[in-house]
Amino acid sequence: MRFRHPDGSTVHLAYCTNVHPAETLDGVLAQLRDHCEPVRRRLGRDRLGIGLWLARDAARSLITDPASLRALRAELDRRGLEVVTLNGFPYEGFGADEVKYRVYRPDWTHPDRLAHTTDLARLLAALLPEDVTEGSVSTLPLAWRTPFDTEAAAIARAALTTLAGRLDALEELTGRSIRIGLEPEPGCVVETVADAVAALTTAPDAHPHPGPAPGPTAGPGPRIGVCLDTCHLATSFEDPRTALDALAAAGLPVPKAQLSAALHAEQPHLPEVRAALAAFAEPRFLHQTRTRTAAGLRGTDDLPEALAASGHRATTAHGLPDATPWRSHFHVPLHAPPAPPLTSTLPVLQDALALLVGGPHPVTRHLEVETYTWQALPPESRPRTRARLADGIAAELTLARDLLTDLGLKELP
Repeated sequence: MRFRHPDGSTVHLAYCTNVHPAETLDGVLAQLRDHCEPVRRRLGRDRLGIGLWLARDAARSLITDPASLRALRAELDRRGLEVVTLNGFPYEGFGADEVKYRVYRPDWTHPDRLAHTTDLARLLAALLPEDVTEGSVSTLPLAWRTPFDTEAAAIARAALTTLAGRLDALEELTGRSIRIGLEPEPGCVVETVADAVAALTTAPDAHPHPGPAPGPTAGPGPRIGVCLDTCHLATSFEDPRTALDALAAAGLPVPKAQLSAALHAEQPHLPEVRAALAAFAEPRFLHQTRTRTAAGLRGTDDLPEALAASGHRATTAHGLPDATPWRSHFHVPLHAPPAPPLTSTLPVLQDALALLVGGPHPVTRHLEVETYTWQALPPESRPRTRARLADGIAAELTLARDLLTDLGLKELP
């Protein structure tokens, strides 16, 4: 979906296909037929943007077989779909029964991550619509936080610098500008926007501790910025204005933003709230959980850990204090917040979106609804058929569309 910003530029809205796991090219083609085109038809649109997720095997098939790449481009056109952004965070296995910590491998210290992201950039340059010259790829925020030391930071930084050089060469060759966004996520080396500023503007040995860098220095360059995920932002209790001001001050771009909402529990000490939260503690994905205390942000790697030890039993190492609200990294559907006593962080998304595209010029032109947890919802909330899933995705996109038009953007045919 395309929108005209009041400044005359085009803002793209898509939904991410990592909600439809597929590891192979055949699986990707089936996604377009079975899911993406039906969503487009429900919206009554001639054209729908998708944030394509290409796992390693699918990406390699396309890189090594130009005919397959041409066939994918033709299939997108035939089904009324377009791609301006790719989700390069999951490498493979995102549809496995248990993903958890595996989604963070390989990280940016491993050459496979650089090779895969390079492949994605080359593929995106070939998949962009004829009238679009800018593409974006979101990626892992360097690594999971442990183990990660100064040496690892230097290796990751060198890989990003190499990638930036490859992106420069790609634009020279194709005329297409591809930018990469590190996606801050709770529990990772880059958990917050402040961490992203430190990682991308300061040499690893100059600023070894998390938090804002003392001032911008030479980094990987303008090709590498931040993918702002509003679920992750909310989970870490970051203020959208403070985060975006920090990125602007550091001169870091926002190649894309992911529109998503986290799970919010206002009174986690109540038994009924804990019971409601327990329904979201499932075995497939990590649901990092955070709370703000007088001593600062506290958190656990997963929701079951938070529920297992909290309140007076919570220690520095285990559990969460439950006198203040909790937020959990669970991408809940935008249009359908959980039933009371829980809710979602949709207001944080709305605040961030107003700052991203509600000003005189858009901070980013690529927006992506990324709710990949439909089948991880409590059983009574899961869509039981493809049709129900398509209905839900279309409803999320409709909500996002309405938020954009309320901000003064005009939906384009």
